[in-house]
Amino acid sequence: MSAARPRIVVAMSGGVDSSVAAALLVREGADVVGVTLRLRPCGEGVDPGSCCGVDGVLTAKSVADRLGFAHEVFPVGVEFQERVLRPAWDEYAAGRTPNPCIRCNRDIKFGLLAEYARMLGADKVATGHYARLAIGPDGRPVLRRGLDASKDQTYFLFELGDDGFRKAVFPVGHLTKAEVRVAARELGLASADRPDSQDACLDHEGGFAEALRIAMRGVARPGRIADAEGRTLGEHDGIHRFTVGQRQGTGVALGRRAWVSRIDPTDGTVVLTTDPADLMARTLHASGCSWLRDPPDGPLRCAVQIRYRAPAVPAVVTPGDDGTVRVDFDRPIRAVTPGQAAVFYDGDTVLGGGWIDRVG
Repeated sequence: MSAARPRIVVAMSGGVDSSVAAALLVREGADVVGVTLRLRPCGEGVDPGSCCGVDGVLTAKSVADRLGFAHEVFPVGVEFQERVLRPAWDEYAAGRTPNPCIRCNRDIKFGLLAEYARMLGADKVATGHYARLAIGPDGRPVLRRGLDASKDQTYFLFELGDDGFRKAVFPVGHLTKAEVRVAARELGLASADRPDSQDACLDHEGGFAEALRIAMRGVARPGRIADAEGRTLGEHDGIHRFTVGQRQGTGVALGRRAWVSRIDPTDGTVVLTTDPADLMARTLHASGCSWLRDPPDGPLRCAVQIRYRAPAVPAVVTPGDDGTVRVDFDRPIRAVTPGQAAVFYDGDTVLGGGWIDRVG
């Protein structure tokens, strides 16, 4: 294989983003191999239109045929269940709200798929993520937000680390979603007007957390619903059905708006508040931090994003021991949620991130 024509594996969900990513690489002269990850067996609680459903496979194959490159299906169902879904259920069972897409990117798309790519003679894995990569003056990868701020997905990528980013290619990071769809239509791709794929690959009827519980044969943790003063308002059948900041679907009618302010996994109590101020916090503690630069040896001023699509808020990140940090925001922010990621930015550059443990 000529070095002038590198082989690149493209993770193809059947969606428009990965389809156009493949098309751009073909146009650049790369030797492309499309691979669709089959994360769960078709028919077992899988939405046919999801990223691992039969519709996604057929659409990805159609795109590969039209653009003239090989397409394969890579079954990783066992690994996906054990490395992504089961840990996600464990988080829900503990009263936290996980973000399985981050672990899926790290362990599956840029883990197992990268290993499979090497077997196919490829050193790189491309995806349809809206993110941009560069190499810094020190030779380390630099991850920057996608140019389409409304679609930026760097929040989901902070855990890849240097090794993961050296394998990664993000061909659509310099485009907007509208530009991607225009390109797909001009190329006559079957995915041009296909709705965005659902990365969870589970039937969401009854909610994603309940779908996870069923898939993992988990045991729900029931308990009571209480107000901020501890008075019982009702009962619930599982803390996994709740997340901090939730307003709809609490099962309790108070005659005015109320939100989940706290989940106690020890006794299963879900606390509601009618005061929005109870949802505000200025401090959080995170662990399991991963850095795209040398970890700071003291307080670091940056911006911190606590959930996908949330704005990054100015803050000071102070490192602790064993990969922990304390984050002090310049202003109170709403519904800091244990289990979600806190990702640190300098402008549009990702510095690192960690997993929210508690509110300070």
